[in-house]
Amino acid sequence: MPEIRLEHVTKRWGRFYGVDDLTLTIKDNAFVTLLGPSGCGKTTTLRMIAGLETPTSGRITIGDTVVFDSEKGINMPANKRKVGFLFQNYALWPNMTVYQNIAFGLSNIKEEMDTYSDEAREAARLVAALSSPANALAAIEDSRGKDGKVDEKKALVHLTESLLMPMSSAKKLYRILTSSKDYSGDIATLKATIDSARSKAEAAGGSLDDQYRIVKGGQVVRSVRKLTKDEIDLSVRRVSKLVKIGMFMDRYPAELSGGQQQRVAIARTLAPEPAVLFMDEPLSNLDAKLRLEMRYELQRLHVETGSTFVYVTHDQMEAMTLATDICLMSNAVLQQYAAPLDVYNRPANLFAADFVGNPSINFVEANGQQSGDGTVQLTLFDGMKATFRPASPLSLDEWRRQRDADAKAAEDALRAKSQMKGYVEKSNKDEVFHYHIQRTEEIDESLEGAKTIGDDDFVLGVRPELIEIDENGALEGEIYGAMPTGMESTIKVRIGDFLLTGVIFGNSHFRIGTRIRMSISSDRIMLFDRSSGRLVTLGSLEF
Repeated sequence: MPEIRLEHVTKRWGRFYGVDDLTLTIKDNAFVTLLGPSGCGKTTTLRMIAGLETPTSGRITIGDTVVFDSEKGINMPANKRKVGFLFQNYALWPNMTVYQNIAFGLSNIKEEMDTYSDEAREAARLVAALSSPANALAAIEDSRGKDGKVDEKKALVHLTESLLMPMSSAKKLYRILTSSKDYSGDIATLKATIDSARSKAEAAGGSLDDQYRIVKGGQVVRSVRKLTKDEIDLSVRRVSKLVKIGMFMDRYPAELSGGQQQRVAIARTLAPEPAVLFMDEPLSNLDAKLRLEMRYELQRLHVETGSTFVYVTHDQMEAMTLATDICLMSNAVLQQYAAPLDVYNRPANLFAADFVGNPSINFVEANGQQSGDGTVQLTLFDGMKATFRPASPLSLDEWRRQRDADAKAAEDALRAKSQMKGYVEKSNKDEVFHYHIQRTEEIDESLEGAKTIGDDDFVLGVRPELIEIDENGALEGEIYGAMPTGMESTIKVRIGDFLLTGVIFGNSHFRIGTRIRMSISSDRIMLFDRSSGRLVTLGSLEF
């Protein structure tokens, strides 16, 4: 399967940037989720790769093929990119059966393909099944009803799925298996058919290879053609088995549940064997239970098909559970591109920390300076003293110099870009993420006036599961709210005028107003630079 590369891809409408200078590599056989809030550019990115949207500038490569290059004027149409697209709306034809919906796109394919001897290919398929008939006979036996009779329709579906053959071959095989227990005569006839096909090919100056393709001059003969009826049928049966809808082939979409309709839409997309499968929030129309079930199905399909999956969602839980890599976007700009647990445990900035995680991360403002031993002495919660101990050696002065150098490089690049012909200033300006501090009474910060933020101002990030109820804990608080779910409870703890969210595992009951002691004993506390919003490092907190 191909690697996908985006280089400095931009899409804008006037001064509004939908995607701003995106550079990204999607590895072979990856499952990448494009994650972010509404309007961040994730669907636009997906559509540009698929060829449904034309970038303003940049370059997109799928495998070894450049499908878009603004400088060279390359823009390959969507139907030439060999990609599949699964939309939020299933868009099934209501007047077509499940089979017809899946086969519809296949019947329209016309491209250069290998040329086969169809009669030899089918005969060989039947010879293989009759030479080792155990699987075929088991499929027929599995189709017996309570009355002991074989359900022929069910048996044929089982044969197509267990032996991966088209229905026409399954019908011939079924007839042979149910009419006699001695298949030697049928095998001999079928082998004669194969020999005859070889003779025909040789008479035409060619031969048949071991896949029954016609070969001339040492090369497989290729021609521009449509798929045969059996090739279409085999593709439909293959994908129907993958998504477990083989018994619904004769039904119409209105006769299916939402989950079954979704499976049909997936099967239709997989049938042409796309190298890359794009999905734009395909599970959003399903209820919560069915959505969870379909996540498992998509995981399984990714492994079984070996395709590269690119999946758009605003649901961070979906992204965390499905992806091999998350591409997190905000305001048309890539914020972080990493494995799900890396984004969760080591977010690049305040936005990434806030967007990924449920319940949301706790942010605590702090002020302090680094000591000679490398620790950072902090003041937080309106006067409480704490020591932040970095998990790895840290020099804040060096970190700030690098931060300032990066900021200057970005400014210089933007200044140089602004001098280039055709540059358009971005109207949706990039800003440092405005994080939320939980308080017992919300404060309208717009009424407080602008705050001066210096190098000694930080924000701590504490994941809810890092807060533990501990009778010997250094922190004292009051239960402000509790939501038990059986396996765990989500609690709000009041410390002065501030609130912290915690997740306590176990079937416990918490009474509002109860005084508790707690601890935060982890080296995964995040220290963010307040002025830039960037992550400085991880470490532990001592009170």
